Order: sequence, then C-alpha cells, then structure tokens
Amino acid sequence: MRMATTLSVLVLGAGGIGHAVMTSLDTGIDRVDPFKDMKNRPSAGHGLNLLLVGTDRRDKITEEERQKYRLGGEPCNCTDTVMLVHLSADGDRASVVSVPRDSYAELPEHTDAATGKRHEPHAVKLNAAYAEGGPHLTVSTVERMTGVKISHYLEVDFTSFMKTVDALGGVEICTPRALKDSYTGLDLTPGTHSMNGGQALQYVRSRHIDGAADLGRMQRQQRFLAALIDRATSSGVLLNPVRFKEVASTMLASVRADAGFGTEQLLALNEAMRGFSPSSSEFTSVPLVGDGVTVKGVGATVKWDPVKSRELFRALREDRPLTSAHGAAAPRPAASPAASEAAAPQSAAGPEPGRESGSDQESAEQGEPVEVKPQDIRVQVYNGTRTDGLGKQVDDALHATGFDTTRTPLNSDGPDLRRTVVMYDPRWDLSAKSLAAALPGSELRAVKQQGATLKVMAGTDFTAVRPVRAQEAPKGRFGATTGDQVVCP
Repeated sequence: MRMATTLSVLVLGAGGIGHAVMTSLDTGIDRVDPFKDMKNRPSAGHGLNLLLVGTDRRDKITEEERQKYRLGGEPCNCTDTVMLVHLSADGDRASVVSVPRDSYAELPEHTDAATGKRHEPHAVKLNAAYAEGGPHLTVSTVERMTGVKISHYLEVDFTSFMKTVDALGGVEICTPRALKDSYTGLDLTPGTHSMNGGQALQYVRSRHIDGAADLGRMQRQQRFLAALIDRATSSGVLLNPVRFKEVASTMLASVRADAGFGTEQLLALNEAMRGFSPSSSEFTSVPLVGDGVTVKGVGATVKWDPVKSRELFRALREDRPLTSAHGAAAPRPAASPAASEAAAPQSAAGPEPGRESGSDQESAEQGEPVEVKPQDIRVQVYNGTRTDGLGKQVDDALHATGFDTTRTPLNSDGPDLRRTVVMYDPRWDLSAKSLAAALPGSELRAVKQQGATLKVMAGTDFTAVRPVRAQEAPKGRFGATTGDQVVCP
C-alpha cells in the first residue's frame, strides 16, 4: 500500500530538475542488493520494470501517530504490499499491477536472511519471501512467478508514505459510499475528502470494509495512487525546483533501493516522463482463480489464473498496453473476484429500483445489477415461519441465483416472522444490499460482530428470489482502468 509513495519518484522526476539536484537526492537513498548472484533470470524485454515493495516497518513512527492512526502491533518483517510497475519504452504510460500478498508461492532452497538457517523448497504466501530471504528472495520469487525481469527494486515504509503525502500538501480521495474500518479507524462519508499522510495511510491499509478484504484494499490502493499522481502533476511541484527537492528528499530519505537506481536513472525517467498525467497510468491486479485456497502449513492463500496471468505478464514483457485507452481494444477477461471500488462512482444507496439494461427480456435473464457478486456472498438461511420446507426453498432459490449458501437451512425458535430479514455485519453492508436486492421487500438489519456470513430469516412474505448480477463499470483489457477514471472529477 505504501507503494504509492515510491511511484511518486517516477512522477516527480518529470519536473526537469537539474543533474546537481538529482545527485544530492541520490545520496540520501538507503541501498540494498536484491540482484546479487542471481542466475537464470528472464530476458529483459522492452521498457523498464520496477518492483515496488511496502514493508510494515514502523520504527520511526511516533507514539502520537501510533495512537491516532492505529499503527500499533508488532511488525512481521514481511511485505505488506507488492506492486509491479512497467514503464513503457516510449515513456507514454505506466502499467501498475497489484500482486496479492497472500498469493500462493513456492520458494526454492535458500538460506534464511534472519536466522541463517538453510531451507528446503517449500510453499508460502508471497509476503513471507521477504521475511525469509529479504529483497533478494522477494525479487527472485516474483521473477520466477511472472517471467518479468525486474530492472529496479524500491522499498518504502509507513514513515515514508505519510511524510511524502504531507510534503505534497495531501491528496483528494472520492468515495461513492461510506467507508468504515474499526481496525484502522477509517471513517469516510460519501463524497470527496482531503487527506493528510496519516489519513491516507488509514485509507490504503483498510481491509475490513466489506467481503472484498485484501482485493478491495488493492483497488483502494490503486485509486490512491492515481490521486497521488494527479496531485503531483497538477500542483506545480514538478515545475518548482525548490518544492520538488523538498518532496523528493522527504520521500527518498526513507526509501531503500538497489544500487543501480541512482542519478542517471532519475534523469532518464525525468526525460521520459515529461507530460505524465493520471491518464498515462493504468491499473490492474493479477487475475485469480475462484475463491481462496487453504494450504496445510501455509493457511489461506489465493492462486493466480494460469492462463490470464500468463497473458498479463506477456503483455508487460512485450511492452503492450493493458487498457484500450492506450491501444486496440481486446476481449475483457472474467470479472475480478471482488467488486471493484476503483471503477466509476456508484450510488451509496445501492441499486436503483427498476433499473434495467437493454430490453425487459435481457434484464430478466441477466438480473438486477448489484455491487457485489452473489458468488462472493456467504449466506445462512433460517426458516422464520412454521411452514415446513420454507428454509430449503429459500436456500435452493438463492443458491440457484449464485449465492454461496451453506446448503443446510436452519429453523428459528421465535413466532412466525411476517417480513423476511437480512442480518449482516456493518462491515459487509454492500454484500447485504446485494442480497436484499434478491429478496424484494426484505428488511436489512445490522448486527455488529456477526462476521462475514450473512443470515436470511425467511418470513411469510417470501414469494421468490429475484435474479441479480454484479454491476461492473466498463474496464479495459485485463480488467485494467486508467488513472483519470478513478480520480476526483
């Protein structure tokens, strides 16, 4: 999530600042050697590929910041966020691919960077590669999984993120719905918000807003990154040597990078990225296969779609755009496992009554549009009446519509319920609205700490389940969007 800070190096480099200034900035970068003794690496391809890694280091955070922005807890010394950024050879675009930290990965035989212990090949979540082998094992693992050769390695932490956002004067974030996460303290009403560094950190860290979890968080990180680019390119920072040096030196003081990323590279990026803007950037995530997979000894992981992910990384190697805005249109792949927040703004009140697309027949076949896919919503059905078999009838109908029902409906103990009720944890409010759309006339009832599984208490008013479908904003190739599509208007 702190990768937004690091990418600003590339954006801020467009300011036409002289060699002397760049040299003075270069001396403040902490160096690492992630490429030492690496063998059998992928071919370079075209363009420049940067691996942007955000760690959970918080040793420079003040006690006041810990309390105010809820940054307590012990760091795991692992990568909290991984992004692969491809800069095209012609300097016309930057393609940002978010890589889920819980991606299933297989580490080769290696020596643990912290303990010196020799490890045999074994399965892990991707973020554990940093804990076991530092930047070197992280880079080699990503290269092996993607087939993309990493040109440079950049790493930032909490402190770098907050200070850089503050040095830019904050950023603007737009949200079409309320966003609340009790873990990070995020509490946003629908609309536009100006955020300082600490507030922005809350925004990009939040993962307990809805059932989308980490996938939803990645989309918010991409939205933030587009907003950061917009701020840097529209605020005059790039044209003011004094402001540029202030912002860049603030960020670079907390950045770790490979030794090859220095003055000449900054100057080359400066020249290549003149005129860079949010529309020059495109964002997507690695395509996944279905739901998460639990692996013994590893825990809950996500696995990449072998075909779509291979096509995505081939496009990066061949320096091809990921969106139709930057090239010819291509067939859109299957929808992301999570409802996209980084798409066009949607109503905070949920689907509009009677809203249809195309003919009545098409609407009936496709179902009413909702914000969360039925397949992503776990449901436990209860029979709230004395009518035998009603629970099974409702469970079967919801399951046939695509909802992930338990297939074991239960009976409630109270008197007959007249009106069907959808009970939900407030953190899963979008899922609840999507489920309620399939149960016309049902009542939404928030229950704190209920968890991710929604409950349906079927009442005597139940007649049928209305078909629903995920409402998706138009996306480009590989499900990618351009930065200008997600920044505040």
